[in-house]
Amino acid sequence: MTERVIPVRVKRITYEAERINSYELVPPSGGELDSFTAGSHIDLHLPDKMIRSYSLLNDQRERNRYVIAVNKDAASRGGSSFLHDHVGVGDVLTVSAPKNNFPLREDAATSVLIAGGIGITPLLSMIRRLECLGRPWDLFYAVRTRAAAAFLDDIGSLRPNVHLNLHVDVDDERSGRMFDVASIVKQAPAQAHLYCCGPAPMLEAFEAAAADRPEGCVHVEYFQAREAPALEGGFEVKLARSDRTVAVEAGKTILESLLEAGISPNYACSEGVCGTCETRVLEGTPDHRDQYLSEEEQASNKTIMICCSGSRTRTLVLDL
Repeated sequence: MTERVIPVRVKRITYEAERINSYELVPPSGGELDSFTAGSHIDLHLPDKMIRSYSLLNDQRERNRYVIAVNKDAASRGGSSFLHDHVGVGDVLTVSAPKNNFPLREDAATSVLIAGGIGITPLLSMIRRLECLGRPWDLFYAVRTRAAAAFLDDIGSLRPNVHLNLHVDVDDERSGRMFDVASIVKQAPAQAHLYCCGPAPMLEAFEAAAADRPEGCVHVEYFQAREAPALEGGFEVKLARSDRTVAVEAGKTILESLLEAGISPNYACSEGVCGTCETRVLEGTPDHRDQYLSEEEQASNKTIMICCSGSRTRTLVLDL
C-alpha cells in the first residue's frame, strides 16, 4: 500500500518573491526523472512523517529536474517552514512520482488562468505548455503586494508581448475593492477552458461565477481544506483485503486511526485536496469532507478520502 518514492538532490534554491523560494530538484546521480504533465504535483516526504504536496512549475519536457515553489506560510503546519529554514543546497529529499489532479486541456480554443498568490505555480507550467503548443491564453494573477508577485520575469521571458496576456492585480493598489473573479469569468470566451488555483475564498467565488459553464470546462485546484475534517468518530472501519477491523474514536480521523493501528495507507496532504488517500468503499456510507471528489462522485459513495472524511454508518468497509 506504500507508494514508490524517488530520491532527489536540491541543486538550487532561488528567492522568487517575498516569502517564496523555488527549489530545483535533480536525480542525485544524474539521469532522468519520471515524466509529468502541466498541472502535476509531487509529494515531499519530510521528517516526522510529514508529507506535503507541491506543484511542478517547470516545462513538462524537462526530464532532468523538478522545480517547485514554496510560500513560507505564517499558518504553516510545518512543511513550508521546514523547507525554508532547514533545507539547503545539496540536501537529498524523498518525493513521490508526479501526479496530476489538475490537467491542462491542450486542445482548448483558449485558456483563461486565474491565480492567487502561490497558486501561480501549476498555472506557470500550463503557460509553458500552451506556449510550446502555440495555444492562446490569458493569466489573471492576484497578489497581496508587488513584492509578493513571483515569476513575473519567467512569464515575461516566454513571450515579448506578454503584457497583453498577463493581468496582475495587487491588493494594496485596489483601493479597497475585491479581486473581481466574477467579472473575469463573465468576460471569458464561451469556448474557453477556465482554471483557478489560489486561496479557498477565491476558489469558492470562481466556482460560483462559473456554475453556469459546462463542468468539463471549469478546473480548480485547492491547496487548503474548505471543511473541517470528520472527527465525530463512533464507528469502525473494516479492511477487506487485510481482514482487520479498526475502531475510529471521537477526535480522530480514519487515517489517524489506521496509522495508530500500524497500517500505512497512501496519504499526503491530510486535508482532502490532493487525492492521494482516495480509497474504494465496499460497504457503508461515507461522510465526505474533501475538495477532491466532484459532487457526483461524492453522491455515488464509491470512494472516500480517508484523511478527512468519516462515516454516516456504524461500519465502513474499505478496499484496504
